Amino acid sequence: MKKIAFIGAGNMARAIIIGLVNSGVAAKNIIVANPSAEKRVMLANEFGVQQTNDNIEAAKFADIIVLSVKPHFICDVCQQLSSALNISNKLFVSVAAGTTVTQIQQALNSQVALVRVMPNTPAQLGLGMSGLFASKEVNSEQKAASDKLMSAVGKVIWLKNEEQINDIIAIAGSAPAYFFLFMEAMEKQAQTLGFNAQESRMLVQQTALGAAQMVEHNTAAISTLRENVTSKGGTTFAALEQFRKDGLEKIVSNAMNAAIARAEEMAKDS
Repeated sequence: MKKIAFIGAGNMARAIIIGLVNSGVAAKNIIVANPSAEKRVMLANEFGVQQTNDNIEAAKFADIIVLSVKPHFICDVCQQLSSALNISNKLFVSVAAGTTVTQIQQALNSQVALVRVMPNTPAQLGLGMSGLFASKEVNSEQKAASDKLMSAVGKVIWLKNEEQINDIIAIAGSAPAYFFLFMEAMEKQAQTLGFNAQESRMLVQQTALGAAQMVEHNTAAISTLRENVTSKGGTTFAALEQFRKDGLEKIVSNAMNAAIARAEEMAKDS
């Protein structure tokens, strides 16, 4: 694996670093840059990666520069890097939602090789799901390096056009929170029914884990798996009918469309 610099030490950078180290990438080949010390020092202490408060130092060290700062900082960071060093041979990987290839390349003042990635936080367990889009400047070796980078923390899908990044945000990037919200609601109801906090969590998390594993290890359609546990007129049927009556599918569709719309707004505001 080539040398990798993370500019920014937020939740997503941490998730990817954890996944990389856990997958066997040498910590000495990873550096994280962040203006405040707490997060970067914590990563260094936990995983043995290098750390600095200097973005330029980190970028000089690396072959691959992962831009993991908040979207409203990304242009300033890119301008700082492009004005201080030769970036023509670097591969940039951006995990910033709503910031386009064109916007990043303009901020870098260079048509650099750039891969936009939309990962999600299960990457820290090696169970991430990432959508990747490569700019036309990305060569086959750089594409393979990007694939290896993100495959170290889960599964990847390459996108044919950049607009699909916003769809990935709605389907995978933001989606762990959808499941957490649903699980939280079930946990609260379990407690209302008299189970204690520990029992409620175990009941919900194990059921969710089992359901996800059944989907992964079964080639049948998800709808078929649902039908297989739904007897006509039974308890599951009653629950699912109530979900339909309350408009669950419409709620999910509206929520995903809201995520896409917000990603589009962020791109315009960048």
